[in-house]
Amino acid sequence: MANEFYITTAIDYSNGEPHLGHAYEKIGADCIARYRRLRGEKVRFLMGMDEHGQKVAQSAESAGMAPQDWADQIAAAFQTAWQELNISNTDFIRTTEARHRAAVEEMLRRIQNKGHFFEGTYSGYYCVGCEAFKLEKDLVDGRCPEHPSREIKWVDEPNFFFRQSTFAPWLLEHYERHPDFVRPPSKMNEIRNVVTSGLQDISVSRARLPWGIPWPDDPSHSVYVWFDAVINYLSATGFPSPGFEEAWPPDLHVIGPDILRFHAALWPAMLNAADLPAPKGIWVHGWMTYAGARFSKSAGVSVTLREAIDRHGVDALRYFLLREIPWDANGNFSWERFDSRYESELADGYGNLTSRVLAMIVRYVDGIVPRGGETLSIDTEGETIIESYRSAMDRHLLHVGGQEAWNLVARANRFVEESAPWTLHKTGNSERLGAVLASLARAVARITIMASPFLPDKAQEVWEALGLAGRVEEAGWGFIQRPEMGGSRVIQPPPLFPKFESGS
Repeated sequence: MANEFYITTAIDYSNGEPHLGHAYEKIGADCIARYRRLRGEKVRFLMGMDEHGQKVAQSAESAGMAPQDWADQIAAAFQTAWQELNISNTDFIRTTEARHRAAVEEMLRRIQNKGHFFEGTYSGYYCVGCEAFKLEKDLVDGRCPEHPSREIKWVDEPNFFFRQSTFAPWLLEHYERHPDFVRPPSKMNEIRNVVTSGLQDISVSRARLPWGIPWPDDPSHSVYVWFDAVINYLSATGFPSPGFEEAWPPDLHVIGPDILRFHAALWPAMLNAADLPAPKGIWVHGWMTYAGARFSKSAGVSVTLREAIDRHGVDALRYFLLREIPWDANGNFSWERFDSRYESELADGYGNLTSRVLAMIVRYVDGIVPRGGETLSIDTEGETIIESYRSAMDRHLLHVGGQEAWNLVARANRFVEESAPWTLHKTGNSERLGAVLASLARAVARITIMASPFLPDKAQEVWEALGLAGRVEEAGWGFIQRPEMGGSRVIQPPPLFPKFESGS
């Protein structure tokens, strides 16, 4: 579909409650989706749950539940969390849904008809934590480095195999023709090295594992969970029903570093084997750590999503994660940094600027934004910052985009001091006062639009306080470039970011 942007996140595995690591990825993808809407694009935004496989079956058994009942419970918990975090996904897919099973079966049929499957026996190590087969060289002290607390298992069973090795030349050519296929560049280099060093044919079924999609024509096997899972991105388009091509291929898969090989090597090879286009791009965000440990159930990290939300609210958490953790590198979460950014950048920065500007418009010009007026330095500097923001957000550098928006916050706060509206009012310089207040109102509006992918609720509060109609995300890119606000009636809202008492 013309002017549509299709973005996905990794589907979360149904073996535990959502945590901050999950939230970081979803908030980042949501920020991209919201920015694309600001640019006038129609966004298809997919999230979901990966509900098959041995790990889910084991988790359900430990809880004394049937696998489907367990998956239903976990899916509900994840969906509730994403709703609270104001994630604007347009679809939520579960791999236990009929639409997904139909897509998996059709993919298997297409790949089989092309002769890319064969039967054999798999003998080797299998990490239940990763739901992935491991070579001995992948292990550290005989354990999976991603799940060192889990005992690695030796598997010896008949399987169906996918001829992944035959796609290595095509993959390398694809990387060459599309150098931005995987970003950031370090991850493109990583996957290129993996493929160059040689791909193995991969087992794509499991024998004697009932919790999965049965292999067509051989129900004694179930589809390997990773071969099943990545197809979700295609299932959500309605594949194989007519019309799925309107959405396919996706513009961007957002994933974590641990699943790069599945998405940048196996998945494109699967699609090529089925005569389907590869995704246009893959973004690999970094790890978020806390005291040096990754956020994961197995790592036992103590910070809960509930604690993080309750600290300063949903919007503040969204903002902090996207500003503190680089979207293209690893970063660390700490309560001290959270409190510091909340105080300096939200309460004393954007919140204080908004309060001051709206209060002066109410006090000095009866709450009506003055019309006309000359173009002042804050206007021209704002235009430059908007272009820098756009450039960063187009490249998915969310932490840089956020910095650019807050550069205008800092500049506008300095402009208040430089222009001294209180002095202009006191001396009766109404013409200059009107021009200054109008330019400050435009600056706040511009900041609010740029901030809306990060702070959707607070941005809407400011938008309404500025007397502007509708939703801030519907303002359109033309408005941020030339905001027309003369005659708008503003109000002064309560503090956007109430002061936080340290240690509470």
